[in-house]
Amino acid sequence: MANSAPSFHFISGLPRSGSTLLAALLRQNPRFHAGMTSPVGSLFSALLNQFSADSEFGPVVTQEQRKRMLSGLFGNYYADQVGKDVVFDTNRQWCAKLPALLDLFPQAKVIACVRNVAWVMDSIERLYRANPYENTKLFNDDAERNTVYSRVDTLAQRNRLVGFAWAALKDAYYGEHANSLLLVEYDLLVTQPEKVLRLVYEFLGETWFEHDFEQVEYDAPEFDQALGLKGLHKVRPKIEATARRTILPPDLFEQYAQLDFWKDSQNSEANVIRTARNARAIDNGND
Repeated sequence: MANSAPSFHFISGLPRSGSTLLAALLRQNPRFHAGMTSPVGSLFSALLNQFSADSEFGPVVTQEQRKRMLSGLFGNYYADQVGKDVVFDTNRQWCAKLPALLDLFPQAKVIACVRNVAWVMDSIERLYRANPYENTKLFNDDAERNTVYSRVDTLAQRNRLVGFAWAALKDAYYGEHANSLLLVEYDLLVTQPEKVLRLVYEFLGETWFEHDFEQVEYDAPEFDQALGLKGLHKVRPKIEATARRTILPPDLFEQYAQLDFWKDSQNSEANVIRTARNARAIDNGND
């Protein structure tokens, strides 16, 4: 008998907020497949462009054909995940695609990893400074990469790494599909991983699996090297948190520290695992 198709769920949210760590934990469950950002999101957008209004093929591709082709991307890309009951696809753009995703997969859930935006910027800046002999592809030219101010402001633009992810997440948080969304704060994930993961399982309706929080493994050195940002997806074996100071100038840190809209539960039906707004900053390198 052929294996039944897996269920699909999605990991999204802000960069440097624990999505790789979450995937590394979930993949410990032999029933689950999870990993770093996949190309499915880019393929999804490219295919959608090919039969949308500005394409010559738009008039000849029916709505049902569009849905079959888009859903087929997931089934075909993950066809080699034999024996996996649940597949988690990771991409920051999924928060901006909830209407399509939930029409294709009505039972799907989206787990969005979040972190105070100032600490997201701090984390990326630390990686940038740790690679001083490399011009990372995060920045297009010297005008963008010259100083910490230009780097952070560039990342915050609505079409760039942090700004896009933040805007897409906010769109989903206040949107009509928010009840299919679970926001997981980085601070809690690294300080109370078992409690957080149990809540994730409950949200997904899955049977609990005993995870090993002392031996967590994930790394993608080839991908990180191609991006020019070594260590971007490296997860340390043991989950533990230590307090640290920011390397951002105080004015720049303060500018981005108040953007954690998910602290306010009004006007949103999203599910959130969160800490108090003034919780102390923590880090364990597992972003």
